[in-house]
Amino acid sequence: MRIPLDRQSAEPLYQQIEAFLRQGILTGSIAPDTRLPATRQLARDLGVNRITVENAYAELEADGLVCSRVGSGTYVLPSSPLSPLPRDGPGAPWPLWQQDLQFRCWVSGVPGILEVPEVSEGELPEELPGARTARYPHQISFAGGTGDAGLFPAEDFRKAIQNVMRRDGITALEYGERSGYTPLRRTIAHVLASQGLQARAENILITSGSQQALALVSQLLLKPGDPILVESPTYGGALDLFRSLGLRVIGIPTDERGMRVEMLEELLERYHPKLIYTIPNFHNPTGACMSGQRRRQLVVLADRYNVPILEDDFVGDLRYDGRAQPALKALDPGGRVIYISTFSKMLMPGLRVGFLVAEGPVYDQLVSYKRVNDLATSNLIQRVLEAYVNVGRYQAHLRRSRQVYRKRRDAMLLALNRHLPAGVRVDPPQGGLFIWLRLPGNLSSEKLLPLALEEGVTFAPGSDFFPDDLGGSDDSDNKLCLRLNFAVQPPKAIEEGIKRLGRAIMRFLSPDEGRAALREQGPSAKLSSRSAETGV
Repeated sequence: MRIPLDRQSAEPLYQQIEAFLRQGILTGSIAPDTRLPATRQLARDLGVNRITVENAYAELEADGLVCSRVGSGTYVLPSSPLSPLPRDGPGAPWPLWQQDLQFRCWVSGVPGILEVPEVSEGELPEELPGARTARYPHQISFAGGTGDAGLFPAEDFRKAIQNVMRRDGITALEYGERSGYTPLRRTIAHVLASQGLQARAENILITSGSQQALALVSQLLLKPGDPILVESPTYGGALDLFRSLGLRVIGIPTDERGMRVEMLEELLERYHPKLIYTIPNFHNPTGACMSGQRRRQLVVLADRYNVPILEDDFVGDLRYDGRAQPALKALDPGGRVIYISTFSKMLMPGLRVGFLVAEGPVYDQLVSYKRVNDLATSNLIQRVLEAYVNVGRYQAHLRRSRQVYRKRRDAMLLALNRHLPAGVRVDPPQGGLFIWLRLPGNLSSEKLLPLALEEGVTFAPGSDFFPDDLGGSDDSDNKLCLRLNFAVQPPKAIEEGIKRLGRAIMRFLSPDEGRAALREQGPSAKLSSRSAETGV
């Protein structure tokens, strides 16, 4: 068989052979049941390697054009009665099963949080362009949900990885224990005990971040259509998860002392929720801390109505002011509260190591659900984390982080007073990562965001954090609020970023409103009475 080959072409020789034979088969010039030359013979005739011919035949066989018969050779198959599907071009409709998905699948509720590079102090320009709509070379982001990974001693962690690999060898690369690496679970139990929460290693399950812990609990305890009670607003990632599972998400209002538990019993009687999800410490997004009285009342009511509590303590260690409150799990008589936390916020997001604490049959079920979800959290990272973290070292890291974050919180509160117009409301948080800001008048954080981006700053709009069903409360805060992360930026970047935000807000206001805001601008007009507690 004479097949023209262009040995100067960039197209591989096996593809040239395959294309020649394919054309002959599809046009009928090579009839069905024709026996193709043996690979050794055709390779000799063409002056190519036998593997080249075998690869060409394999491509034809994969597409159903030829078949190989053991001991006999390679034969052309009869043409299929079905015409081959044409390749879809740009703008062609998706398959029907894909079209159906767009009508029955959830859509993320947090499209407004933009991932942009953080800014170091040295990157800030000395003088900024005067044009109001200028695109700055460096966006300053207050939108993220984590702490500053730059505070983590990465070099020490690298050495810990090397030490674990020398110590444990191939064992560190295996799947590991279903519940998690036992020494790490013991270390977590010791850390929790130092924070006032008594937990046993056998009741701790290591997860791939607290997000997986949320997912495991939700998958186990809830089914599509079940009502779940959450704070309004609440963590956008949890809302996305609950919506993706088809749950009915009902919101209970919050104030500066956290969930308004006095409204809880009415909602329990009306909706009969299957789970209560709460962030009692330095709430995301509001930064509020639930009062001790409300914590006890919440545990009592959940027990009375036989509803489990899922306590998300993602930054409970980051307290800057006020008195420490007990975890809900510490108030649990037994088996009523599932506690979840993470190392992502305090150490590095990329670690993807979180954990949950639970007792009773629910723990064993959660272990099984964990196994079918991802088999196990990285055994290597668990071992390295256990080698690196001990109670003393972890507490030292916490102290350093609290000092840095408190200064950044105070820097943002001062900048908000200096650069934002009157009518902006802020409750200074006693801990955590976030400041929840309420805009004056008819301002919308969603409409403000494009203007802020033009000024070179971004934030998380408040609408990202509200459930669909507000449990009878009004939704006036939905558009008015926005979340600012003060932990990830140095003070100089915070000052500049809030200045840019102030310019964006002034652009949003009408000329008369802007002039009135400038006349009234002053610290007492913006910060709530709680500002005195922070010393700001």
